[in-house]
Amino acid sequence: MLRDDINNAVKEAMKAKDERKLSTLRMVNSTIKNADIEARGNGKPPLSDADLLGVFQKMIKQRQESVELYDKGGRAELAAQEREEIAVISAYLPKQMSDDDVKKAISAIIAETGASGMKDMGKVIAALKAKYAGQMDFGKASGLVKAALSG
Repeated sequence: MLRDDINNAVKEAMKAKDERKLSTLRMVNSTIKNADIEARGNGKPPLSDADLLGVFQKMIKQRQESVELYDKGGRAELAAQEREEIAVISAYLPKQMSDDDVKKAISAIIAETGASGMKDMGKVIAALKAKYAGQMDFGKASGLVKAALSG
């Protein structure tokens, strides 16, 4: 489903002669193909839409790190280019959960899994990723889970 949306968007970007969007979507397609090849090499099927959301989040995180570096280095034009790529990729992610919703989801997963301490953190994070892929920043969620399990 996501693959079809991206391929259709590539065609639209070609027709509209939107070079930034076209190059970004081609890069996304390339990243998807590489991830599929890696999965196949490990004996797994092609990535599902949920797996693709994780790939997109990783791409966005890489670009956000680049933006920081470019801003620190005084390269505004490169930072702007990265921000445009983030906007294109973000369009394929579901709406992000609010901080309150993330905290409620964490509480619910902790209750579901019966997690009682730090030893259960991996189980909680895995359940969150399975249920809320692409909807929350797992870097922030990890800190919240740690606080919930240790407190």
